Amino acid sequence: QVQLVESGGGMVQSGGSLRLSCQASRSIFSIWNMGWYRQATGKERELVATINSGLNTVYGDFVKGRFTIARDDAKNTVYLQMNSLEPVDTAVYFCYARFRTGDYWGQGIQVTVSP
Repeated sequence: QVQLVESGGGMVQSGGSLRLSCQASRSIFSIWNMGWYRQATGKERELVATINSGLNTVYGDFVKGRFTIARDDAKNTVYLQMNSLEPVDTAVYFCYARFRTGDYWGQGIQVTVSP
């Protein structure tokens, strides 16, 4: 079993920035894929960003260059730097990890962007 612990969420004004962190309970050196999804109230969960073992990244269309995903294998942590946040980015953000042994999710962290 793998635990994913998210941190860094909170409330910010429109145009502001936040950095989310997700620390895994085991090494991510050989992880297949890791990243973030989000779910706004009344909407389906959607991809925000992922990064794989080859450091290839995928971003949701709505990101439009505002977010950057990165990983620090020494800390078993993936980061999501979010800039130019807008009220539409308000959602619960979930960390996701795909290991050889299966898929894992964090408990979710709230991000609220005020006008």
